[in-house]
Amino acid sequence: MNEEARKRWVFAGIMLSIFLAAIESTVVATAMPTVVASLGGIRLYTWVFSGFLLTQTVTMPLWGRFSDLYGRRSVYLVGLAAFLAGSALSGAAQDMMQLVVFRMLQGAGAGSLMTLGYTIIGELFGLEQRARMQGYISGTWGVASLLGPWIGGVLTDHVSWRWVFYINLPFGAIAMAVIATALTGMDRPVRRPVVDWAGVALFAAGVSAVLLGIVDAGRAGSWSRIEVVALLVLGAAVLVAFVVVERRAVEPIVPPRLFRSRMVVAAVVTRFLAGMAMFGALSFVPLFLQSVTGATATGAGLALTPFVLGWVVTSVVSARLVLRVGYRRVVLAGMACLTGAFLLFTRWTSALTQGVAMRDVVLAGVGMGLVVVPMLIAVQSAVSRTDLGAATSMTQFFMSSGGALGLSVMGAVMAQRLHASLPMSGALHGVFVVGFVVCLAALASAFLVPPGRAQDLERAEMRGAPTRVGG
Repeated sequence: MNEEARKRWVFAGIMLSIFLAAIESTVVATAMPTVVASLGGIRLYTWVFSGFLLTQTVTMPLWGRFSDLYGRRSVYLVGLAAFLAGSALSGAAQDMMQLVVFRMLQGAGAGSLMTLGYTIIGELFGLEQRARMQGYISGTWGVASLLGPWIGGVLTDHVSWRWVFYINLPFGAIAMAVIATALTGMDRPVRRPVVDWAGVALFAAGVSAVLLGIVDAGRAGSWSRIEVVALLVLGAAVLVAFVVVERRAVEPIVPPRLFRSRMVVAAVVTRFLAGMAMFGALSFVPLFLQSVTGATATGAGLALTPFVLGWVVTSVVSARLVLRVGYRRVVLAGMACLTGAFLLFTRWTSALTQGVAMRDVVLAGVGMGLVVVPMLIAVQSAVSRTDLGAATSMTQFFMSSGGALGLSVMGAVMAQRLHASLPMSGALHGVFVVGFVVCLAALASAFLVPPGRAQDLERAEMRGAPTRVGG
């Protein structure tokens, strides 16, 4: 098998595994009523989702850094194995507590797939090819998220809810075999790594506490509860200790030198704010359509389809645009689209039609497509190969964390406005106003992105010949 053929097989294996990880984020939603009827444990219902997202988010930077230290292939295969083990165990769960624990294992594995998939593509291909392929991967994520609820419903109705998890196993085994075969001989670290285990423990504990506090605040609709404050204070204290440890570590889990790069800071800030606005408010778009306009669940879900399609199409287009006009212009255009979409959301009333809703939502999808992939490509071009995994994973981590924070803040705003006896339309108007304000901040943050053509801003080291698959 020649070099180019190996790279194509690696790309196919990564696309398949990322599709599985992305679909697992949404496929469970339509199966959960049947799961509850089978296993009971309604009190743990939300933890089936929260547990998966928590471990997925927390482990992203850890997988990325481990791949820098131990090599991409071995760490990716370990992550994929963890994901498949979690899938098999989730399908075999006998009660809700088991399902939550096994979903957390599945989430920990899923945290590696998107992060390391992007990293491997960034290392194997030059700028032009990398831009195109990162766009395809982002599009795959969007399509998988769109198909997830439908596939979950079909499997639950016609086979069994357990196959929502078992379906990952044959396809995951194929992806593992392809990557294990085609990625052999990829460059490994030249010296024995020194793992910052204290940093790993402090990072996982601190981020977990903060995310649990954020999730609890959103669920309760209040940020002043003692449990929420205690978790946030504890998490902040542990993260301060983490920063101190990282400054002294030989091989830090999150290298402080990354944040001396203007491009990395720009990517972290823009993706955090975009994730906060988008993933937070999009959770409330179906609620508005169902609760205010009287749309069915199917109709509300259909209204989100243009968002995914807009994201998919512009992810591919934006990856090529940055080669022509540079990162800043593309990201500014994306943030402007996102801000315009939220301005339109704030004008929604009970007279909203599905056609108008789909028009507004597609603008938001276009905006996200113009932001997410360009900033990923920018970061991968701005750091050394030894930090590629850490840098890629940090951009993914901050986007996921922003989404969790946005969902919590907007959920609290809705709860407070409902408590003040406002109608649902008024409560959700407040949610969209918060999203609009966040988008304005995101639009301003786009000016952090350095001007210039993508080729000119690329780090000299990354202009060299891409890593050979065969070693």
